[in-house]
Amino acid sequence: MRVSNIMEFTENHRYFTSRDFALSGLDRKLFISLYQPMVGAISAAFYQLLYHQIAEDRTGSSSPEPQRRLFFGLGLEPNAAGRQTAIDAASRLEAVGLMQVFRNHNPITEESLYEYVLQRPLNSQEFFSNYHLTLLLRDKVGKSALIELRDGFKTEPPAELARFVNREEATMPFYEMFRIGAGAMDPELETGWAESATAKERTPSFQPQERIRHSEMMLRFPRGSANRGFVERLNRAPELMAQLNYLAYKFSLEVPEICRLLDEDGIFHGDGTLLWDELQARANLIYRQDRKRDEERERFLARGEERSGTETSVDMSHSSSFHLDIPERFQTDVTVTRYNEMLRREPYTRMLERYFPGAVPDAFVRMFERIDLNYKLPEPVINVLIHYVFSMSHAQRLTKSFIDSIASNMLAKGIDTLDRAVMYIREQEKLNVTLERKRRGEEPGRDGGNAFGTQGQGRNARRKPAMSVVKDNGPIEEVSPEEMEKMLELARKLQGDK
Repeated sequence: MRVSNIMEFTENHRYFTSRDFALSGLDRKLFISLYQPMVGAISAAFYQLLYHQIAEDRTGSSSPEPQRRLFFGLGLEPNAAGRQTAIDAASRLEAVGLMQVFRNHNPITEESLYEYVLQRPLNSQEFFSNYHLTLLLRDKVGKSALIELRDGFKTEPPAELARFVNREEATMPFYEMFRIGAGAMDPELETGWAESATAKERTPSFQPQERIRHSEMMLRFPRGSANRGFVERLNRAPELMAQLNYLAYKFSLEVPEICRLLDEDGIFHGDGTLLWDELQARANLIYRQDRKRDEERERFLARGEERSGTETSVDMSHSSSFHLDIPERFQTDVTVTRYNEMLRREPYTRMLERYFPGAVPDAFVRMFERIDLNYKLPEPVINVLIHYVFSMSHAQRLTKSFIDSIASNMLAKGIDTLDRAVMYIREQEKLNVTLERKRRGEEPGRDGGNAFGTQGQGRNARRKPAMSVVKDNGPIEEVSPEEMEKMLELARKLQGDK
């Protein structure tokens, strides 16, 4: 448990417990035989005390109570020594993966509410596959006892099984045994199911790993800085810490660079409010400087070396109606769902890097940097824009004016979500197909808009209208001798007048 001040963890602070499992007999044996020798008796009692805050036949969360109950249950005095003992006991449980601790801060009442999330013990196979846990248990109980414990959790198959050579599966699959009605999903059931779902979802696998920890920031942040007091308060603002981690992931920043940015003047208001736009602009400058240094370093290292002529290939939950198709270059790397989650979650800098086998050309970096910082389009909208312009068959249209015109049109139309951006580019693709057909003459020429909603002023608009031509496609009529004589007489008369 990371506590910078002992007064942040007292018997007066409230807590609640959460778990989504129940211990079986095997789980209890694993806990007592494997985990308790590593964490000690006090930590084991702490785990059991938290576990029984919720009934054995239920899961979920307990009601908030003062931590005084935990101190009395563990036999600890409500003083500095008792608090430190409880912190150490919790830290051991966290280190071996049995518990997670969260501090929930209420900015109105300035209250901190501790949340203890219990985890199920690993089974024996998973435990002994973890080298850190195995080596720690060896240090606690010895090598012989470790081997005995490992062998005590598994039984060998029958000896006569060795005489059997063929093994086939005879399991009945679900779809052969049961049939589910083909009716549509009940809207009321679907709504009730969504409303009853847990409010706290697990962290998705695509979310960037936490790079910036508050404790590491405080170790590197200057003690005499005027902004140190503001940075210390970030420990009680998980939303701001999450934004800092996203910024670090977006621009490939580490803890020293974040600390240097937060130490600069003009990053915080007088009341301690973080100026996010200013911080993002300065982080982008560091990103561009690092890119320039990396390019110079690569050119220096590549000087005098032969370059291969072959090009390396690119190594790369919303409604399915708004899913975009995967570009050809990514079809062997990701699924449709994964690609659309990347569009929704990834920063545009990371998404842009996936379209180039090497470094991203500086021209494209500047173009999308302007769209991000000046136009302030949301990241998912920028990712859809990247998908649109790089998936077009006309590569010659990837110019600054073309991309800027699309971004300006998106901004003017108020497109601020991924779903709206997907609908927008689908309309543009349909319009582009229609204009291409008109250009080829497959459809009658009409005055229409181009891909950006303006009236067509190109070559097709200046073309002269086609003149109608009378075609001789009627039936052939026979001419009588009398009519032919009249026609010849008229011709002679006309010739005599001349």
